[in-house]
Parts: sequence; C-alpha cells; structure tokens
Amino acid sequence: MALKDMYAYAMKVSKDTFHGTTDERDGKLHFKGTVATEEQKNDIWNALKTIPTWQKDIVADIRVTNPAPAGASAVKAAAEPRTYTVKSGDTLSKIAKQVLGDGSDYMKIFEANRDQLTNPDLIKPGQVLRLP
Repeated sequence: MALKDMYAYAMKVSKDTFHGTTDERDGKLHFKGTVATEEQKNDIWNALKTIPTWQKDIVADIRVTNPAPAGASAVKAAAEPRTYTVKSGDTLSKIAKQVLGDGSDYMKIFEANRDQLTNPDLIKPGQVLRLP
C-alpha cells in the first residue's frame, strides 16, 4: 500500500488549505508548503498523526503565512471550549455532521478527544466530547 493511500485522511484535510507539494520518495511521504493559519497547520499534523508510524513515514515542512497576532492564542485559550454530550445512537460522524456541518470531519472530533477515545467507533452515551 502506498504511503499516500495510508495518509488519505491527511491529504483530504490539507486539500483546500495546503499550498505546496506532497510526494512520496525514499519510502517517506514529503509535505513541503504553506498554510494560512496555525490552526490549519495543526489540523494537518493531527491528521498525519492518526497513523501510528507517522514519525518514520513523514517528512514535513509546513509553514504558516499569516501567523496570529501576539496574544491571540491566549484569548482563544481563555474562551469557553465547546462540548457535546453523547446521546444513545450517536456516532462521531453523526455528531460531526450536526455540529461541524460535515460528517466526514468526525476525525477532528476524535483527535480533540484522544485523551478519552481510543477508537472513533467506540463512544458511549453520557461522554462529554470537546468540539474542535
């Protein structure tokens, strides 16, 4: 299986925001380019990290062209985090469609809750999930 196939989710996340090249050479997937915000860069990195072998398979140089002004991250951190309480019958893709507008963004919710989720298919009613 080609590395690009393994990292299809990361390729999808980077599709509209990453400006540069992504190619496979020397047995590694190389990302080199720019994104507009630190959040976009983090989204791509979080997607890359969904594959357990990412550290040996990825070489990435992703730069931010429009960094946030000084103090902006402190303001964002101080904001109240959004959460969602899982109900019976919920799935991460159902929650993603409801709160993010696209069911295929379920991995964003999974990544935001790695501390309590080990599998995106295993959520339980009553769990309080952080929303990206």
